[in-house]
Amino acid sequence: MRIIPASFEIEGHIDGVGICKSIEKAGRTCYKSEGKVTGDSYISFIQKIIKSGHHSVLEHEKVTVRVICDRGISHELVRHRLSSYSQESSRYCSYFKKKFGNEITIIEPCFWPDKNVEGTDDYKKYQIWLRSMQNAENDYMELMKLKAKAQEARDVLPNSLKTEIVISANLRQWRNFFNLRVNKAAHPQMREITIPMLRRFQELIPVVFDDIEVSEEAKKLY
Repeated sequence: MRIIPASFEIEGHIDGVGICKSIEKAGRTCYKSEGKVTGDSYISFIQKIIKSGHHSVLEHEKVTVRVICDRGISHELVRHRLSSYSQESSRYCSYFKKKFGNEITIIEPCFWPDKNVEGTDDYKKYQIWLRSMQNAENDYMELMKLKAKAQEARDVLPNSLKTEIVISANLRQWRNFFNLRVNKAAHPQMREITIPMLRRFQELIPVVFDDIEVSEEAKKLY
């Protein structure tokens, strides 16, 4: 059994300035103001369209992200319907095979900070979780040895099972996604991914995402 943290990776090269200039070019069509384009006019233009609610212009550009998370979080990710998804399938992926190391991979929970401190409640919770994960792997492998199909044996696998999911969405949808998923009401394991991801988006395409704020509490945690 392998335990790993959740993570993400932005796919491909992101030219933030190029993306913003493309948005400006499309958006200025509405006002026939192409003559106002300068080297950095995209900054004020995009700020104005966001402030005015003319967010459809942001749909002209997209970003693709590969997320490594547990199955429970992936179920929440796919609720964002106006996005495209390709996900690792536990129906077709047999973790009994050598290419998976003959083991399952699970995502370590982020919400028990004292999990390594013996005697604490967090430690006790983590040990229960760890035992459950090991039992799930043992049962899965036993089923596979009995010639069960992967789609049958997966029924004993936990929500903590690692999955990879590739998400493509336009910038308007990413804004909606971040506004919902960095919020303190979001699941801790969701925020573990989305808050660092938002920071990366703000680095790459700041004018589109720099108005989305994260609480001071979350900045310390993630």
